[in-house]
Amino acid sequence: MPNQQQADRMASGKGFVAALDQSGGSTPKALRLYGIQDDAYSSEEEMFDLIHQMRSRIITSPAFSGDRVLAAILFEQTMDREIEGRPSTTYLWETKGVVPILKIDKGLADASDDAQLMKPMPGLDALLERAVSKGVFGTKERSVIGGANADGIAAVVAQQFEVARQVLSHGLVPIIEPEVTISIADKAQAEKMLLDEIANHLEAVPDGQRVMLKLTLPSEPNHYRSLVNHPKVMRVLALSGGYSRDEANELLAKNTGVIASFSRALTEGLSIDQSDEQFNATLDRAIQSIYDASVAG
Repeated sequence: MPNQQQADRMASGKGFVAALDQSGGSTPKALRLYGIQDDAYSSEEEMFDLIHQMRSRIITSPAFSGDRVLAAILFEQTMDREIEGRPSTTYLWETKGVVPILKIDKGLADASDDAQLMKPMPGLDALLERAVSKGVFGTKERSVIGGANADGIAAVVAQQFEVARQVLSHGLVPIIEPEVTISIADKAQAEKMLLDEIANHLEAVPDGQRVMLKLTLPSEPNHYRSLVNHPKVMRVLALSGGYSRDEANELLAKNTGVIASFSRALTEGLSIDQSDEQFNATLDRAIQSIYDASVAG
């Protein structure tokens, strides 16, 4: 069973979810934005050491705490590492009051029907068991919708809920993330189709169990309002999806009951060259602006 204190925070707490789960493909870009160029490391191991230092700096900052940050989504390697000599998940919850969530997908498959499903996840049950043993509350799994294609959207949502059932069977709460690409011409149409598919699949979620949803900020404000109020939905999160932080915050504030789960928009402006004072002040401003947009609705 999910930790009740954590479940209450996720369901009704004021704040947002920090997405700190860049993995192999997205880590070099995250490091470049932080001021670490590709030639600063010569192996994947060194790369992951550097990103862990960046994540640790964020998490240990005085600006980062449960007062405004409800949860943090972690990459598997972060779950397995330590922060200030303690397991990352333990440090997050016991020191910071931030709920630990694990990204479980292995990346995206090639596009088909204007969509990218998740790659196969061999060993998922073992990973979920490990997550439970480390005090993780929930999971996140991402696929991508690149057009208003009924077959593609149906396949994405079906796969997401199939994985969600597996996650729920371990007593963890899944975050279902069918991201709609913000640059597509038929985005609003894709979002209408996505809402219908999600609503249909929610009916099959067993009574007494809940999922979370992480969705692209919709073209029409409050498009997902029915999901925010759905008895089988613990929380609806918004991803920044390539919008700048200011744009994402402005759009988010128009969606009642939806809170942020930003990645790049959270770390925008942070640099390895900043003094701790500068770094903490920059992070504090980012966290406050995202918090304000998340509670605005």
